[in-house]
Amino acid sequence: MGKFKHFHVVFLAGFALTAFFSLPRPIRHARESLVQTMLEMTKHFRFAIMLHGAFALTVLVHSQDQLGFISIDCGIPDDSSYKDGITDINYTSDSTFTDTGVNGNISPEYRTNSLEQQFWTVHSFPEGTKNCYTLSPSSGKDRNYLIRAKFMYGNYDGEGKTPTFDLYLGVNRWDTVAVSDASSTIPKEIIHLSSSEDIYVCLVNTGFGTPFISVLELRPLPNDTYIPKSGSLELFDRANCGLVNQTYRYKDDVFDRIWSPFGASQWRNISTIQPVSSGNSYQLPSVVMSTAVTPFTTNDSIGLYWSPNNATSQYYFYMHFAEIENLQANQSREFNIFLNGDLWYKALSPRYLVATTIYSPTYRTKPDSETKFKIWINKTETSTLPPILNAIEIYTVNQLLQAQTDQKDDSKPQFVDHEIRNLSSSGLTGEIAPFISNLTMIQYLDLSNNSLKGTIPTFLSQLLLLQVLNLQNNSLSGSIPMELIERSNKGLLLLSVGGNPNLASDGGNTNPNSCVSSPCKKKKNVVVPVVTAVVGFAILSLCGIALLWHLKRRKKDVPAGEVIFVSNEQGRVLESKKQQFTYSEVLRITNNFASVIAKGGFGTVYHGYFDGLQVAVKMLSPSSVQGYKEFQAEVGNNYF
Repeated sequence: MGKFKHFHVVFLAGFALTAFFSLPRPIRHARESLVQTMLEMTKHFRFAIMLHGAFALTVLVHSQDQLGFISIDCGIPDDSSYKDGITDINYTSDSTFTDTGVNGNISPEYRTNSLEQQFWTVHSFPEGTKNCYTLSPSSGKDRNYLIRAKFMYGNYDGEGKTPTFDLYLGVNRWDTVAVSDASSTIPKEIIHLSSSEDIYVCLVNTGFGTPFISVLELRPLPNDTYIPKSGSLELFDRANCGLVNQTYRYKDDVFDRIWSPFGASQWRNISTIQPVSSGNSYQLPSVVMSTAVTPFTTNDSIGLYWSPNNATSQYYFYMHFAEIENLQANQSREFNIFLNGDLWYKALSPRYLVATTIYSPTYRTKPDSETKFKIWINKTETSTLPPILNAIEIYTVNQLLQAQTDQKDDSKPQFVDHEIRNLSSSGLTGEIAPFISNLTMIQYLDLSNNSLKGTIPTFLSQLLLLQVLNLQNNSLSGSIPMELIERSNKGLLLLSVGGNPNLASDGGNTNPNSCVSSPCKKKKNVVVPVVTAVVGFAILSLCGIALLWHLKRRKKDVPAGEVIFVSNEQGRVLESKKQQFTYSEVLRITNNFASVIAKGGFGTVYHGYFDGLQVAVKMLSPSSVQGYKEFQAEVGNNYF
């Protein structure tokens, strides 16, 4: 991973100094640093917090022996393996994970002494459009996994032509791999809750060179960590603050997260030789939490900013803090955290040598007026010391489709080249291309978040296998073809057209909504999960006590090894009364249906937690003696 560029320090009379540093994407495109004066922040939000229990020691033991790890060095001889001399990770060949493609070695001039062994070889796929690796983790389905793929071209083919190709997770597009030069290493990392026993990582030839891969890794994670509202979390950056030239991963990190260093001469890098405890489920490495960055002077702030490549990007933030200086009786460190000018967390005072993780269960979508995302960490008026930051993780949401292959099929998924086309946020302009009419096998077509104009072509209604058509957030006009509306009304097509202000749904009335018919608004699933809040007096009292305690607290320490759960201004309990949840979300809410409350005429009722609230999850059984409409009626009466 690359280094941050240098900083500029400027003093302005009457203002506290604030310096920003650029937080780059994983491929480390350096951005210019930004110096701004600190603005007066007056907007305050209320927070609802949820303190999670300490993580069981058995998880630490479980992870340290690489149990559940899948580590593939792509391109080494078939059926071979070795232990990495630096990380002690056991790597194996890819011969048992894919039966297509060929092995290759990078050119000798790129095999430097500092290059990791896993980049010495590649596995390329000169034939076929889509080639897949089959990963069958021992932890099985309904589990959170960190999946990481790495690429280095190294002129393995002697052609000197860097390729561009797509990376898929099953039938869903994960990302594009664009190789800029032969010596660059490109990591792609995603945290994904798998709903199937097998996970397919696929490389797709898009016509711009032969796909290849250097390394493929899978790591199991606890299901109560890294929980998006929906979709999967794609790594934007993971920074170890206060360190200059050392990258940490396994064995220091039991989950093998890779922590890249950040340090600069214009900031004061502080550290401790004492171990830092991490009793929460994120199991932060002590060596990462034992360093931090802090401003040189008391009134300075810590600032981070970046310009998103996509204005619709959805971000999740995980900030990790620990006090690593033994403060004197007359010293205090307390600070507020702002996201894009909004108060995100108030009066945090990290505990000495104890890690605290602060995260938000909802994403922050809108950058400020300068089209940048900004994080400010400012000392409070009563604090005698400036703020600190030990580590930070930032993820973007990847809304993967939920289509799965038949679990009875013990071979690779039977992908057809044109089953899915995910072209969301691809910068498409003009009218919808006529060539799509040739994709007769297509089932999913996502053209959302582009700049398409013109009418919706009637040939889309002739794609008889099409199940999902997403045209949201374009500049389409005219009427929706009646054939598409009829298929949608019959439940044969999930049609989404919101965000097209000039589009009429039925020949005259402009339709601003995302859905044009009942199947989009009310999906007919075999199992219908409904989450209803348990609103007993005791729970409401506890929530009230927690809120009052948080609003009044100033210098109280955060309990050891805890995770602080930051909700939005109003709190989850005041959000929309009726919500839809994916199957993976229900698994997280119920901890894999671990606790049964009761069984009734409709089916089983499970206990769970949703954004810190206790909830009951009622599942309609296919064998229920009562009907779907009756089930919906009962659910409707349970909302408040």
